[in-house]
Amino acid sequence: MSIQTEELQITTQSGAKMGAYLAGPDSPGRKPAVLVFMEIFGVNDHIRDVTRRVAAEGYVAIAPDYFFRSAPGVQLGYDEQGMNTGIANLMKLEADEMISDARDTLAYLRGRSDVEGTKIGAMGFCIGGHMTYLVACETDIVAAASYYGGGIAAPQGPGGAVSTLSRTPKIKGRIQCYFGAKDAMIPLDQVDAVKKALAAAGVDHSVEVYGDADHGFHCDQRASYHAPSAKDAWSKTLAMFDRKLKGKG
Repeated sequence: MSIQTEELQITTQSGAKMGAYLAGPDSPGRKPAVLVFMEIFGVNDHIRDVTRRVAAEGYVAIAPDYFFRSAPGVQLGYDEQGMNTGIANLMKLEADEMISDARDTLAYLRGRSDVEGTKIGAMGFCIGGHMTYLVACETDIVAAASYYGGGIAAPQGPGGAVSTLSRTPKIKGRIQCYFGAKDAMIPLDQVDAVKKALAAAGVDHSVEVYGDADHGFHCDQRASYHAPSAKDAWSKTLAMFDRKLKGKG
């Protein structure tokens, strides 16, 4: 499928400008949309590639830069310097601002003539996986794919907010979470806590733990890339989007 891409600025509720990368099918008519939430490395080559891949499946896909307050436009590599800079930016995030940024992005999408505003999903990686879970709790997205979302089960949410896990009963759509059993950043007891919270809340969900995968297993630019796990999670994500956003199956 032919796609088109653009760099854009979203005006936030505060009047600030949040950068974003958008990709969508080069065809007429309204399409369902997907928010693509970045890692701590910004809207870099990998996230742009994911955004284009989602667009090639028939969605208007957008990757907002929610580091715009501290490091607007940052694009980091997967090396020690990139990790250190990304962690420094991560520590400046606050849950209320993250939720506000997601709502501003949703409002932007719903204002576009090529978007079917009732059919919006989200996916994200690392802190973006956490963002996906948080947004599933606090907005009306209908499908969410959280890849190795760190800190979801932590005692506090970003910036000292209430625990993101405690918000779980607010999820109204479908959520699928993907973790690696070898991921030291997200211990299996935290994964179990996510499983239990979703089940207790009666959320439509699945939690996949890949036995041979580490943190970042979906990113083919990282040493931890694990192709079989990435392929399986991607397939499951697209199947969910087909059902919930396109109404297939």
